[in-house]
Order: sequence, then structure tokens, then C-alpha cells
Amino acid sequence: MSALAAHLYALIRNEGPITVARYMAEALGHPQLGYYATRDPFGRGGDFITAPEISQMFGELIGLWCAEMWRRLGRPRPIRLVEFGPGRGTLMADALRAIGQAMPELRTALAVHLIETSPALRARQTGSLRQVEAQWHDRWDEVPEGPVLAIANEFVDALPVHQLVRQGGQWRERLVGLAADGATLRFELSADAPAATAFLPAPLAAAAGALPDGSVVEVRPAALEMARALGTRIAAEDGAALIVDYGHAPSAPGDTLQAVRGHRFVDVLADPGEADLTAHVDFQAFAEAARASGAAAWGPVAQGRFLRALGIETRAATLLKGARPEQAKAIEQAMRRLIEPPEMGSLFKVLALSRAASPPPPGFESAP
Repeated sequence: MSALAAHLYALIRNEGPITVARYMAEALGHPQLGYYATRDPFGRGGDFITAPEISQMFGELIGLWCAEMWRRLGRPRPIRLVEFGPGRGTLMADALRAIGQAMPELRTALAVHLIETSPALRARQTGSLRQVEAQWHDRWDEVPEGPVLAIANEFVDALPVHQLVRQGGQWRERLVGLAADGATLRFELSADAPAATAFLPAPLAAAAGALPDGSVVEVRPAALEMARALGTRIAAEDGAALIVDYGHAPSAPGDTLQAVRGHRFVDVLADPGEADLTAHVDFQAFAEAARASGAAAWGPVAQGRFLRALGIETRAATLLKGARPEQAKAIEQAMRRLIEPPEMGSLFKVLALSRAASPPPPGFESAP
């Protein structure tokens, strides 16, 4: 049994069953024993591959998006370029390279800030960004005041979710407890209506009474807090944000909690702390929370559509010039993986936040 598993078992024995949200928070984010604190999970040798690791084109286009948004903002100096959960630092490195080539005046105007709690990943980011003056933070509220360009790629999906289950016409919260043998974890339901129902998105709250028994609804208070914080900052001090993740819009019921280890789906409760845990992002709830805080929200649009609008096919054609056959094949495969619907093109979506009354950001010209 891992040290994290032993910690969870002791916690449940002492305090009773815990919410799914607390289970995720402990398994992923325990400061010494959690999944992200103890490893670099990215890449072929890890548990999953994110878009920046698939191709440099992804980070480059994000960088060009930031450059255009900075121009539209009136070229403020300084401006904070912030990434939530920077992984290995690959996206930021590619974005900064593209910014330096396309708009060097922005490169000298920006200050890089990385929101990361994992010592292991901070070390990887330091290596990837060794030529960059960056500041690391545990929380968003530590980022200094001023205009901001914020990026969050596959960050929100790992924030803890509460799972509510409809039973007997009432909502119960799904909990993680100990099985009768005392040696394995199991799901069970709370005895009374959970406080988490207060976080139900408006569309689901309105329809909650009509959902049949067995329905599952996921609520993510940490994501709503993030949306409100971003919206408040952008409304008060100007800027923009880009949220890239997988999920659904509009809000919808469903059990989307999953665990991935070694690029394969595994049991959510098996070997806690040894697998990545995620759940789909509710983009509608995120957008509405940001709007309520004073920002404009655009989309979400499918990742494939967004990257095409930003010129990924043109960028791929440039990279293909002079590429060896094996390089050309890799470039074409990477582009297809990023934009085609059977791959990441439709499941992954992009949401933008900007100041109120501003025109649509690049890639969102026809988005609601």
C-alpha cells in the first residue's frame, strides 16, 4: 500500500466517508504524497500526453493569440502572462518563442507567472524555461496586480468535483468509504441532502427535480471560484484568458469521473495517488460565473475549429518545408490529433474571457 493510500484509509477510519471532491484533492494534491507532488506524469513514459507535448504548433498558436490580444488591449506595459498548471513548461516555452518572433515588443513587456504547487513539476518547468525570468505561485491571488493574459490548458478538469446522485426523489452526495473488509475503498451515498447542491449550475438546478433516480450531477466549486477570480481581475484591470479542456457545454448531468494510468483507464478507487483523476469541465457554468463577475465570455468552440482559425494548417505547411519523410509524417499526425473530431478536435473545447463590450477574440468571431 502506498503512503498516500495509507493516509486516505486512516483519514476515513478517523473521520468517516469523505466526499469525492476531498478524495480527488487528497489523491492529486496532497503536498507531500499526492499524485502531482511526487512525479512528472506527462509524455509517453508517463500517464497521459497533453496538446503541448503532441506538437509545438499548439503552444505557438496560443502565443500568437496572446500577442494579438495584447495589441487589442492597447499594448499595456507591463502585462502578466500567467499559466495555470504549466506541466513541463512546454506550452509556455513554445508560446514565448512565437511571441518573440512575431511581436518582440510584447516579449519585453510581459512578466511570466506560473501557478504550480508541485515541486517535481516546478523543477521540470525551471529546466524548460531556464532562459526565462519567471515567478512561481501556489495560488492565483499571489499574481501581482495589472493587466493579465491567462492560460489554462487541461487544468480545470483536475479540480475536485462533488458528485450528487438522485435517489428516491432526493439528492445524495457520493462518498468514498471503506468496504466491509476494511482493506478496499468503495462508493456510498450520504444519508441526507448535501450542501453541494448550492453549487448546481442554473440550468441543472432548474431541471434537477425532473431528473430520474440514478442521475448523477457533478459540481466543481473550485472552478467557479477560478472563473469568478479571472472575471473580476479582467473587469477591473483588463486582460484576457484562454481555457482549453475537455468537457461539455451546455451543462449536463452525467458521471464523468475517470482515472488514467500508463495511458489506460483504470479503476478510480484503485491505488489512489498512482493515477490521474479528472472529470469533464462544465463550460457553461464556468462562463456564467465569469460573466457574473464582469467579464465577457466567448464560446466554447471546438479545439479543432479554434486551431484552424488561428492558422494551424498554415503553420504545419511551413514546418513541412524541408522536413524529412519521418518528420513530415509526425507533423501531419500531430496536426490531425489536435484538430480532427475523432481525436482531440471536438471533445476538447476552448473558452475565452475578455473585458466586457470588447469584440470577439481571435478564433471566436462567430462564437456566441
